Order: sequence, then structure tokens, then C-alpha cells
Amino acid sequence: MKKYSAFALVKEAFNNHLGWGRAWRHAQPKKRYKVIIVGAGGHGLATAYYLGKNFGIRDVAVIEKGWLGGGNTGRNTTIIRSNYLQEESAAIYEKSRSLYETLSQELNYNIMFSPRGVMMLCQTEHELRAMKRTYYANRLFGVQTEMVSPMRMKEMIPIINTDGPRYPILGGLWQPRGGTARHDAVAWGYARAISSWGADIIENCEVTGIVREASKVASIQTTKGSIDCEKLCFVVAGSSSLLAELAGFRLPLESVALQALVSEPIKPVMDCVVMANTVHGYMSQSDKGEMVIGGGADGCNNYSQRGSFQHIEETVRALIETFPIISRLRQLRQWGGIVDMTGDRSPIISKTPVENIFLNCGWGTGGFKAIPGSGWATAELVAHGNPGKLAAPFSLARFVEGRMIDESIAAAVAH
Repeated sequence: MKKYSAFALVKEAFNNHLGWGRAWRHAQPKKRYKVIIVGAGGHGLATAYYLGKNFGIRDVAVIEKGWLGGGNTGRNTTIIRSNYLQEESAAIYEKSRSLYETLSQELNYNIMFSPRGVMMLCQTEHELRAMKRTYYANRLFGVQTEMVSPMRMKEMIPIINTDGPRYPILGGLWQPRGGTARHDAVAWGYARAISSWGADIIENCEVTGIVREASKVASIQTTKGSIDCEKLCFVVAGSSSLLAELAGFRLPLESVALQALVSEPIKPVMDCVVMANTVHGYMSQSDKGEMVIGGGADGCNNYSQRGSFQHIEETVRALIETFPIISRLRQLRQWGGIVDMTGDRSPIISKTPVENIFLNCGWGTGGFKAIPGSGWATAELVAHGNPGKLAAPFSLARFVEGRMIDESIAAAVAH
């Protein structure tokens, strides 16, 4: 792997930039791998990376039915935060946020991490009480957050309307070390790293069948032939229930579309992320000047990856009350992704009824922020066969035992 640096940039400038080479290899499948990871999004690639880095397991194939990072990794709004209510959630999201801070240096690839801060608005009395509860929980867990007044919020975000006609702002929960990163760069950085040490990234390769021998998987059938494996890991977000069905078990998941949009680029007007649960919308400004806007997931189960006029109207109408300045902006583009929702709005990182199949799914609307921590925890599960401290609370068994990790408040607006 060629090291990216200022020196390399100057050197290649004299070579007309012809010597860079591909960031990762386009591999064809071998007959057998120690570990096969299905899903070449951020979570799958991070799992492969930490398998190699932390456990020395590099005989790995990452299989993707489309193109690398073409699922939810490339269809989100890039928010990173860890201000969750439950201790189990705060632990894995804070691990992820801390890994994001040094990920560019670790991967030698600029993921454009921007710790600009995340502001969660309180626009009703009960929401203010709930955010104060989250703030106190964060203090116990060691997550840095603070409550801010409407006056201070106006100083931090001049374009915000704190005296809205329906929902005036009563306060906010501020996480200064939250922020954003470039979603494509996260996937590309992990892909470049694992490819450099020999892992195979196999694109346009869809899993069509799973061959079991007794209680184990022996091989998978794909559009590029049969591949044997010792261990198999599903990391496919909204398609998790489909692969589980091929393997012979069911998952407590619902798949729904999540939509977002961006405006035309404008000069800098907002330097943090703002989330408004009550009116159901959130917004940040990209490095190119676009206002990145999102809202809630669709109200019905579906596998659509496209936008709808209804979503634009609902989300933008809500945000205009809080940010009147955006009312005359033109939309640049819109997209959708398929997210998988559990009943308690917390993920699943778990063993399955099939002995050598492992699972990472159920991140719902908050998967991007969890990529490094999720990969770290899943790699530990796959390597040892049993979950570590981060993953243990998120097993499938919790749905049988009634051990819910309820984050429905934290996920009240897609983020």
C-alpha cells in the first residue's frame, strides 16, 4: 500500500499523478476462506479490519452484491455522536466516536472527521426533562455533554429561531465532541487497509444460497460460484432478514426506507449539527456548503432506495419553523436507504442458531456513527466465538429474556 503524504503528493505531481495505483484490489473469490463477511459497507469493512488488526485473521473475504459502500454507508447523513441514555449504548457509541477521532491517521486516509458538535433541541417540557435525564446518565458513563439555554444556543447558532410559533426552544443537549465524517471516505479507508494485507473485496457478488452441514455452514452459493468458509458473518443492514431466511432462522427486524436530501450549496451559516426530535428533522452543513437534511423513517415496511415528495414536504416544513432562513433554498438531490429496526431500537451483535454464523444488524437509523465500534465488537465476537464486553448486551437472547435496551427516545428522529 502506497503511503499518502505531502511528500508523495509532490513526488507524484512531477509524474503527472500516474503512479498512485488503485486504492484496493478488485479480487475474484478463492475456493475457501477462514472468514466470509457478507456486506461491504462500513460495518462489514470495519469488522474485516479489526479482525486483521486485533486478532491477526487476514484470510477474509468481504462480499458485496453491489458496489463497495453502495448501501447505507453511502446513503446517510454522516452524524457521529454518543449521547445515549442506556449504559450499553453509550459504551459502544463512545468507543466508536473515540476511534473516529484518530481514524484518519490510523488508516492513512483522510475521512474528513469534523468534531463540530451536535445539538439536540428541547422543544417541549417533557423533552427537556428527558434530555436532562440523558445528560445525567452521560455524566455517569463518562460521555461529555452539557445542557445549554436558549440564549446561549442563539449565540452558537445565529440562524436558529428560538421563539417558534408552535414549539419554542426551551434548551438543548450539547455534545461538543460529536460531529460528522465523510461517509465514502470511511468505507474507502477501511477497504484500502484490508486489501493491503491480502483480504479479498469481491463486488457484484450476491449470496443466493447457504449450504449447511448439520448445525454448521459449510459454504455459500453466490453469483460467482460456491465458496467454502469456516465462519460466516452477516453485516447487510436492511437485508439481514433475507439472509437469515436463507440460513434457516428468523430475526426480530423490520426493514424500512430512510430518506434524506441536500440543498444547493450556500456560504457557511451553521457550524454544528442540530437535531430537533419534536418537529422531526435534523440538519448540518457540509464542507461544500450544502444543507444536509433528514427526518424520520418511512411509516411502512419496504425495501425502497429512493425518495418521495411526501418526505420532502414533511421534513422541510418542520425544519423551516426552526430555521426560517432555509425556506428559499432549492433542493439539489435526494436519496433513500434501507434500515433494519429492532423493537427496542438497539442493534444486534450476536451468535445465531447456526453454530458458525454471526450477525451484526439492527442499527436502525444510527448505523454510520457506530461503524468503528461495531467493527471492533463484531471482530471480537467472530474471532473468539463469544461476544466481548461491548457486544454482550446486544445478543439475540435479549428478545427471549425480555432484556430490552430501550433507545426509542434517542432514535425518535432518524440520525
